[in-house]
Amino acid sequence: MVEQYQITGAGAAEIVASVETGVRTSRLAPGSALPPVRALAAELGLATATVAAAYRTLRQRGIVDTAGRHGTRVRQRPAIEHRGRTALPAGVLDLTTGEPDPALLPDLAVALRQVPTTPASYRDAGASPRLLAAARQRLAADGLSGTPTVTGGALDGIYRALSAHLRPGDRVAVEDPCWSNVRDLLASLGMHAVPVAVDDEGPTPEALEQALRSGASACVLTSRAHNPTGAVITAERARRLRAVLARHPGVLAIEDDHWAELSDDPLHPVADAAARWLFLRSVSKPYGPDLRLAIGCGDEATVARLHGQLRLSSGWVSTVLQHLVLGVWDDPLTTPALHRARDTYRDRRQALLTALAAHGVTARGHTGLNVWIPVPDETAAVTTLRDAGYAVAPGTPYRIASASGIRVSTSDLPLDHVEPLATVIAEAMHTPYPLA
Repeated sequence: MVEQYQITGAGAAEIVASVETGVRTSRLAPGSALPPVRALAAELGLATATVAAAYRTLRQRGIVDTAGRHGTRVRQRPAIEHRGRTALPAGVLDLTTGEPDPALLPDLAVALRQVPTTPASYRDAGASPRLLAAARQRLAADGLSGTPTVTGGALDGIYRALSAHLRPGDRVAVEDPCWSNVRDLLASLGMHAVPVAVDDEGPTPEALEQALRSGASACVLTSRAHNPTGAVITAERARRLRAVLARHPGVLAIEDDHWAELSDDPLHPVADAAARWLFLRSVSKPYGPDLRLAIGCGDEATVARLHGQLRLSSGWVSTVLQHLVLGVWDDPLTTPALHRARDTYRDRRQALLTALAAHGVTARGHTGLNVWIPVPDETAAVTTLRDAGYAVAPGTPYRIASASGIRVSTSDLPLDHVEPLATVIAEAMHTPYPLA
């Protein structure tokens, strides 16, 4: 039996430090329940207000979540360093990552030869004019104009834009379910996520309208390959979403187009309908997660704030990375590699969707690296699949108010596992979680 971690402290600050130590050392694992406020107050001989203040601080720092009747629990991805993820049992196929298949990424050998051997100095480092020109040309081909920018990845751009415009306590409209990193980022910033329902055509205009009317100061939307459902914003949906943003001119609109070059679907941008906006296109999915870079564009004021934040923190996005990305774009072998990756991801994803449909299981995954499957009991489904040799992600980290589900990453799913996996998923739909 694992010994329960004992939270200690003679005041709110000490309680916070104790919980952070438990999380950092993995003695309080993600999902672990903290004692109820009254129970911990009685145990430590403190006022309930003191413990409540500690829990409030932990929530504001993005370390814990309040889960209604389920109490206060450590976030699935707390905003504090810890000792890594739990190792999977031997023989279990990991379908949780949502990462691109390394075998399908372009070879960087040619691009590396184009990186200058003389490193940039503090004085002349910054956004490469050639990269910005290429970014402007690529985005203009998709109907986007605006001040170009480069950030250290999509999440870095989202973080800087939100930090530059909003403050702790502000409300941000996000898709529900949504990319879990966005939820975690908002928690770490002390901002509140307002759910916006998503169907196969993207965020619904009615839900976005309601979120903005409720006081959301910003929204974060996904163009294509929505994580986790695979939704794609269609032309008609984009028109209606743009109309919503036009009615709320003070809102900051951020759009993430991470799938871009891997997509079969045309881009129908939304964010530039707002007065304050930022459109981001990461290179991680098509070219490799270690290329921590995203290109984008936005209104002049938003991009200027973003650049100001960058200058006062990390300074600039590595010029080595910028030249490497330029080299990848210039390499004539890149396009065939992207087409091969696009087709392979589509075939793997579609194979699972077809197998699930044959078993009567409803699932979503129009595009992208994941399939989202509504389930009545996430714990039962995840446990059943793990026992059968498949690790999948529970839907809780992605959901705010939407129904339960599981996320299955198909990026490197072997085709000979598709039918066995679909069979186990169908069985898991009817497996109750044991109470004892």
